[in-house]
Amino acid sequence: MSGFYVTGTDTGIGKTVASAALLHALRARGLRAVGMKPVASGCEATASGWHNEDALALLAASHPQPDYRELNPYALPAPLAPELAAREAGITIELPTLVGAFARLQTVADTVVVEGVGGWAAPLAADLDQADLVRALRLPVVLVVGMRLGCINHARLSARAIADDGFELVGWIANHVDPDMRRQDENFQMLCQRLPAPCWGRLPYAPGADAAHLSKALEPPGSS
Repeated sequence: MSGFYVTGTDTGIGKTVASAALLHALRARGLRAVGMKPVASGCEATASGWHNEDALALLAASHPQPDYRELNPYALPAPLAPELAAREAGITIELPTLVGAFARLQTVADTVVVEGVGGWAAPLAADLDQADLVRALRLPVVLVVGMRLGCINHARLSARAIADDGFELVGWIANHVDPDMRRQDENFQMLCQRLPAPCWGRLPYAPGADAAHLSKALEPPGSS
């Protein structure tokens, strides 16, 4: 596949960790794999412009490494929902800009891993949903499930919304964000039985772990 769109069951459930690990897993198969964070809020000022921590993690996991501005076309200073952060910065998020950046990344990569914002239904702008972007990029969807209390409901609702919007959920990744979650294995098995896509792996609770090391826990399609 030319790429994947990575979404999550919520914000703060490790989409970036999973996306960076996925990039390393794809690279281990000999693919040129490049990340993309189309819209990122909560950026810091640098000598070369506004940069986002998550986007930089994707850049570090990419090979070859593209220009930051292609990987993250909209870097918004305020740590708010993208629509609010863009309004505060006086910026209009436009679909053609995102599609153009993706197309340029495709010229240097075999696979582009595009990380979304928040959960599936989180909007990018007043007139732009993530579904609009995924439709324009023609990508299948990968769901990162934050393994914590309530994850079964959130995962099933997310999978249903993705399907209702007309997209293919090709896989999901379990990310253990709560070390104190009870019955983790049982919850994981329940998700395996109920989600309409194969699990690509389980990422352990490992704050600060190297993405290349975590990638060994993933098996995207064709990796075995």
